[in-house]
Amino acid sequence: MVLNNQIALVTGASSGIGAATAIALAREGARVAVNYLKNQAGAEKTVEAIRGAGGEALAVKADVTRSAEVRAMVESVRNKWGRIDILVNNAGDLLARRTLADMTEDYWDQIMALNLKSVFLCVEAVWEEMAARKSGVIVNVTSVAGRNGGGPGAAAYAAAKGGLLTYTKGLAKELAPYGVRVNGIAPGVIWTPYHERYSPPEMFQKYVAQIPLGRAGTAEEVAEVIVFLASPAARYMTGETVEVNGGMWMD
Repeated sequence: MVLNNQIALVTGASSGIGAATAIALAREGARVAVNYLKNQAGAEKTVEAIRGAGGEALAVKADVTRSAEVRAMVESVRNKWGRIDILVNNAGDLLARRTLADMTEDYWDQIMALNLKSVFLCVEAVWEEMAARKSGVIVNVTSVAGRNGGGPGAAAYAAAKGGLLTYTKGLAKELAPYGVRVNGIAPGVIWTPYHERYSPPEMFQKYVAQIPLGRAGTAEEVAEVIVFLASPAARYMTGETVEVNGGMWMD
């Protein structure tokens, strides 16, 4: 197992890509903190899946848009396992599809806080301990929307994810001298609760029709790439965002 004795924190891990990532990291030997805010049942299900397979996991409730809650979450993980080696910033959401005509300042601020500010807060809470050890891995989950502007009513979300693409590069430059690697992953059309909430069947099928591989991806397929980025196999990679989209966007 390539992540033996590693401690991982995955935000937004009660369902979808986050849950799949937590399970995949644990399968490779990591002990995993499963962050959630509202979906406690989903987080506990993820923890049970990890423990059922012989791994170690902990569910941790925190609003990752609030500094005090982020720090409390990080401290709870340290109290349990002593440190954090891997941070996966997965928490994020569209919240609703809103065009410019029905955009509000409050909605814009919520989108930026959940999809971009949350990453800053989580990195702020862990980077010093990683730097002191001269080791650590941060993986930021962005989106193909950050490359192509997103679908209908997703301009604010796309802007936040585009900002995260750039922030990933800036963090990588800043933390590389400390031995901390920072990479991103940009999922395309992935069959998760996200699309169940925000993409009616006809819209979803329209997206799928644009994918050269001819199908939507799975959360597990994204998780496997995150595991790679967190592993020693990616030890000479930093500042990169890997596209996982079946060919929908090629760069």
